[in-house]
Amino acid sequence: MARQLQARRLEGVDENIWVDLVSLAAQYKPVNLGQGFPDFPPPAFLREAFVRAITEEPLLNQYTRAFGHPLLVKNIAQLYSQLLGQDLDPFSNVLVSVGAYGALFCAFQAFVDEGDEVIIIEPFFDCYEPMTKMAGGKCVFIPLRPKPTDAGAPMTSGSWRLDLEELERKISGRTKILVINTPNNPLGKVFSKEELEEIADICIRHNIICFSDEVYEWLVYDGNQHVRIASLPGMWERTITVGSAGKTFSATGWKVGWALGPDHLLKHLRTVHQNSVYHCATGAQEAVAQGFQRELEQLGKPESYFGQLRDELEKKRDRLYHCLKEVGMKPMKPQGSYFMIADISHFRTEVPPPSDASIPYDYYFAKWMMKNKHLAAIPVSAFFSAPHKKHFENFLRFCFVKEHSTLEAAENILKNWRK
Repeated sequence: MARQLQARRLEGVDENIWVDLVSLAAQYKPVNLGQGFPDFPPPAFLREAFVRAITEEPLLNQYTRAFGHPLLVKNIAQLYSQLLGQDLDPFSNVLVSVGAYGALFCAFQAFVDEGDEVIIIEPFFDCYEPMTKMAGGKCVFIPLRPKPTDAGAPMTSGSWRLDLEELERKISGRTKILVINTPNNPLGKVFSKEELEEIADICIRHNIICFSDEVYEWLVYDGNQHVRIASLPGMWERTITVGSAGKTFSATGWKVGWALGPDHLLKHLRTVHQNSVYHCATGAQEAVAQGFQRELEQLGKPESYFGQLRDELEKKRDRLYHCLKEVGMKPMKPQGSYFMIADISHFRTEVPPPSDASIPYDYYFAKWMMKNKHLAAIPVSAFFSAPHKKHFENFLRFCFVKEHSTLEAAENILKNWRK
């Protein structure tokens, strides 16, 4: 009997809404507040550094060190030694990979074995589930849930909380990894130090490895603080921290990311990296290294790009928040990240749910809005596991990291919604 040609581990995850939504966007050409990338360029100092790297002697057009360009890993180690309270060795505690995606892939492939359970906090960045399954693991989902606020107080991303007792109940003898994303995509939730300490306590007591996806670490608003879980007592030795130059320097297409951690963990990621992607673009790594060199000198000063970008995006966030509110949506102001979610349940009369009850309302509404209003957003149910999608189908995710002209076009659509 002929062997079936199928990817058993990918059943159920090799079909997703992104292909459909991207196809619709190409057809209707909406104002794009859906996909999570800036439509403005990286800072001039970074672009100029890239040009120098590939046009001036010594030309950096060939391979560099496979696990990270020497200048880049040295500058990352210098910065994060301060932030994590650890003396990072640039060559054993830092791995540079093809974006944060590459670093995450290396982590899942390195540590998830057949039958291992991976706890994923929902809503989650959509690659965590397929990466777990590709490695042979089992996803165990636990959702953040919005908690009621004081009378009259608007909900924010911080209103979504994790039930720690429920988390404890999810842990079994097969639990190996817990994945956390702070600031969270799509919510924009920034986990507080208290929340992270409680999660850390559970990881330590149950001997769980933590993958901490912190790509939006510099984009934290309203005076909130980004706390790195690896900096908490007992967590450095069991945490892989993932970062992104794309999000840090507004250069998502350059695909430079990194993983930080103790050598006894990171050595396994190096093995996966060596035997999969092997290497990242040398010129881009040199430019990012120069960017970090500048920020090491400017950090905390008005000239810091990290601070300037944060302040600019906070204004863009507030602008979009008011527009969404005026049209009748109920936006939840994010504490961090590129994104804001908005409750669209008020629109069920204007845009009735589909006759097919299996289709989440937010997915249906997002397609309707793209076709009829020429405005693109992402259904938040896409960031939940299949059993939980229908419980969180009344929200859309909007990206506010856009040019003034893009936000102005979206603003005009929203202001003229019912005309």
